[in-house]
Amino acid sequence: MAGHEHHEHPVRLDAREDHGGHDPGAHGGHEHGDHAALFRDRFWLTVALTAPVVYYSEHLRHWFGYGVWEFPGHEWLSPVLGTVIFFYGGWPFLAGGWSEARDRQPGMMLLIAMAITVAYGASMATSLGLFDVEVWWELSLLIAIMLLGHWLEMRAIGQARGALAALAELLPDEAERVVGGGATETVAISELRVGDVVLVRPGGRVPADGTIVEGAAELDESMITGESNPVPRKEGDRVVAATVVTDASLRVRVDAVGDDTALAGIQRLVAEAQASTSPSQVLADRAAALLFYVAIVAAVLTVVTWSALGRTDAAVVRAVTVLIIACPHALGLAIPLVVSISTSKSAQHGILVKDRQALELARQVDVVLFDKTGTLTTGEHAVTDLAAVDGDEDRLLATAAAVEADSEHPLARAIVAAARERSLDLPAARGFRSLTGRGVEADVEGRTVAVGGPALLRERGLDVPDALAERVEVWRRRGAAVLTVVAGDEVLGAFALEDQVREESREAVDALHRAGVRVAMVTGDARQVADAVANELGIDEVFAEVLPEDKASAVAALQERGDTVAMVGDGVNDAPALARADIGIAIGAGTDVAIESADLVLASDDPRGVVMVRRLSAASYRKMLQNLWWAAGYNLVAIPLAAGVLAWAGFVLPMAVGAILMSASTVVVALNAQLLRRVELSPGHEMARAA
Repeated sequence: MAGHEHHEHPVRLDAREDHGGHDPGAHGGHEHGDHAALFRDRFWLTVALTAPVVYYSEHLRHWFGYGVWEFPGHEWLSPVLGTVIFFYGGWPFLAGGWSEARDRQPGMMLLIAMAITVAYGASMATSLGLFDVEVWWELSLLIAIMLLGHWLEMRAIGQARGALAALAELLPDEAERVVGGGATETVAISELRVGDVVLVRPGGRVPADGTIVEGAAELDESMITGESNPVPRKEGDRVVAATVVTDASLRVRVDAVGDDTALAGIQRLVAEAQASTSPSQVLADRAAALLFYVAIVAAVLTVVTWSALGRTDAAVVRAVTVLIIACPHALGLAIPLVVSISTSKSAQHGILVKDRQALELARQVDVVLFDKTGTLTTGEHAVTDLAAVDGDEDRLLATAAAVEADSEHPLARAIVAAARERSLDLPAARGFRSLTGRGVEADVEGRTVAVGGPALLRERGLDVPDALAERVEVWRRRGAAVLTVVAGDEVLGAFALEDQVREESREAVDALHRAGVRVAMVTGDARQVADAVANELGIDEVFAEVLPEDKASAVAALQERGDTVAMVGDGVNDAPALARADIGIAIGAGTDVAIESADLVLASDDPRGVVMVRRLSAASYRKMLQNLWWAAGYNLVAIPLAAGVLAWAGFVLPMAVGAILMSASTVVVALNAQLLRRVELSPGHEMARAA
């Protein structure tokens, strides 16, 4: 297949591994840097050898009218140096061409090998007096220019993979392992085992995935999630290898090492995405394969036509120029370089691509279906409203928090957290008791205070006071959990607790609406709860009271309307729906990058990542099309010129100029792909642009 050294393995240049005479497996993560150095060294030595060949060229001396120093045998300077240039400078192309011919996958290297071999054979035959086409200087310049083009290409590919290589460098080389008596010993990362406890000091990187067993600190997780703001982590929380502890020491129990860490999983996903094939890649492959045969036919027709006109010398030169200028070099680079850059860039922003086709399809999504709990909401209740019979809300909150302080129930933690947010001083509570199915109670300031739901009121024969009734009814209608505070036979007040909507969710929904994408939500919650969240966020359609196993039916319902559907969920109970959707996006999975049901994984829990995915999809596809049009359009124009269709008008494309144009087209494609780095993906950018 034409250009297969790019297409089959964008991450590895398999065919070209052997072109420079190197072991394909010897390069590891630095293979493209090695190849850039290989072509660079060959280029500069070839340039040094080319200079005297060009200087002693009879054609150039005749054109520019200059004399040269003649010495015995100087007429053999060009053949000798030209032969060295052909075998040394041209070796990567000769070896690559032979590899393509042997594998029956003709492509760019075979075209170049054929062109320089024909030029070398004609020049050597002329030097031996057997022919009359001396193109030593053109051959030398041709090889030098193509080495320059390949050098620039290898640099571009190496830069595209820089983000992937950088991931491997994030881990520290050593860790402080805690030993008996609280002492520590410094060990290599490779010596850590699951169950070890390590000490991570402020400013240090976590050496392996694990759980905090002592301490609390803010961690910079930007290398995993793309989110620049530090995230608070405390005892019992999981932490990920390579994240940075910013402000305090932590002791972390190692849960995963080596290939089992989240960082290693991210590396695998990026590498697999760069190596995966997409519809655009298939199109480029077919175009490049077709271009090889077009070039061969064009070269044969060129030889036949010019020979029929009695211009055998022109026939050889024109045929070589056709073979050179028709090389599908730019076409072979058009898609893989965009793939490498886009997948590396996405990984930097916490978007892990498992399926390249899904990323391309994201720009065509008609409707995004969000799971509610844990995706649009935090999955944790918070106090959203409260009312005190006597009007003293702070006292009510402090009293309730004192009663709930010893409870582990999520609603209890929400009340205590609300009191802390207001910086309230809690009164002393004694005799904490759990009232099964009803709530909790404790003795506060000389009286027994209970906090609970409707069952607590029913048990004690109490009703919600008239002063609170209207507000409580509003809370219940929107699906909030309502807790009342009771002292003896008196209701002191009530709380509304609701699953907290993420601050970023509205921004995500608004951004999708601006892009012309509809937003739907699926949840197992009651209709009134779902409608309350939908109204708050401006969601277009709601599927409520849906069992986890039936969420896929919501996806199917949207697809039956002809919509392209992206499903966004937490990747656990949403697995069937993620698999059924045209694009499955798992969110908040920074420590579980191997979710099989998703096509894309967002390492952070920010729903605005879906907007980032769509923007990256559109930008990548745009660059792919631009590169394909440039590469294919260039060949359509250049091949007839190389064949000499304008010779009647006095215009003949020189062979060296053809090589320059071929290399220039490659550089244009590479530079255009590099512009993808300038696409802004940070969530805040969309909001600032909208404002």
